[in-house]
Amino acid sequence: MKITKIESRVYGHDMPKMGYSQAWFTRRSCHLVRVETDEGLVGVGEVFGAGNVALGNKAIVEQVIQPMLLGEDPLARQYLWHKVYNALRDHGQKGMPLQAQSAIDIALWDIAGQATGLPLVKLLGGPCREEVTVYGYGMMLREEEDLEASFADEAAAIADMGFKCTKMKIGMGPKKDVKLIEAVRNAIPEEMGLGVDANHAYAFKDAMYVGAAMDEMDIAWFEEPVANEDHQGYRDLCQALKTPVSGGEAEFTRWGFRDLIEKRCVDIVQPEVCGLGGITEYLNVLALAHTHFVPCMNHCWGSDVSVAMTLHLLCAQQDLPGGLFPQSPMLEFDSTISHFRDEILEEPLDIFGQVKRQDGKAKPPMRPGLGVTVNWEALERYRVA
Repeated sequence: MKITKIESRVYGHDMPKMGYSQAWFTRRSCHLVRVETDEGLVGVGEVFGAGNVALGNKAIVEQVIQPMLLGEDPLARQYLWHKVYNALRDHGQKGMPLQAQSAIDIALWDIAGQATGLPLVKLLGGPCREEVTVYGYGMMLREEEDLEASFADEAAAIADMGFKCTKMKIGMGPKKDVKLIEAVRNAIPEEMGLGVDANHAYAFKDAMYVGAAMDEMDIAWFEEPVANEDHQGYRDLCQALKTPVSGGEAEFTRWGFRDLIEKRCVDIVQPEVCGLGGITEYLNVLALAHTHFVPCMNHCWGSDVSVAMTLHLLCAQQDLPGGLFPQSPMLEFDSTISHFRDEILEEPLDIFGQVKRQDGKAKPPMRPGLGVTVNWEALERYRVA
């Protein structure tokens, strides 16, 4: 079997203005990659990175990486990963080249599953669990006069949907953020978990201020409190706060994660598989994390292609440290408006329905590969590149 074509497709649709600590946006993006073979098998992967980043990644996929892989065996994933990485090492050990490479690698795993008739979770060695607890991600920043009340209402609605945990955005300033966290914490059941994501909005002192307030509010984790490069800040926060500190969505490859994990900069590591280098490299990062007894809870921001893939990976992930009542990883699920959740697949994952029916949990689709079939024709009306 040989690779005959690699195609990158970028989609977008308008949405109400919302944002996070680094940017506002009014459009949702989705960047998918198709890898075609001479035996008719087609794999799909997703690239992490929205807006103009997606357009840059499209060029890297088609003009830089595709020529290296045409005619190659799609099942030779390790060889192909290192062939691409070594060729681009002088030009991009992090960032967009790795994001582009990630989607191609994911598509190759999809092809491998189809070629062997195995769903991804079995291709990875078999399930450690049949289903995964899902946390409903909402409370994006908005330009509203009473954002505290709005966040409280949204959090209560997520709880009513059956989610056992949720996550909110902050980054509007330390004092304002503490009030937002209090509003959400008071709006949901006491037993419901709450993660707080700053998207590296803070310098160390401000992160300490907000983190100290979180210590009094039973927060499940404090995500990306400081810039990804500030390893000392991360480490100091881990040592000072009772609330677990998490991060890693903006890190790349095993070499990028090495210092983050070995220096104990995070209590929970959150690799973004569609960005760090794909499934092949994620497995190295997971092994590195578990070698150091650092729990791994994947970041997942994208369409139902990445959601399906992440479900497989989390079901294949062993508990850490193990035992009768281990703390298992959770699936991050974006509960805000997205046509790329509702319309992208011929057989939707229906995460909302699964959560409602299955006590806050969801299962991966157990067809070969990622287990999903993209409705390419339906997506055409959203295509921008």
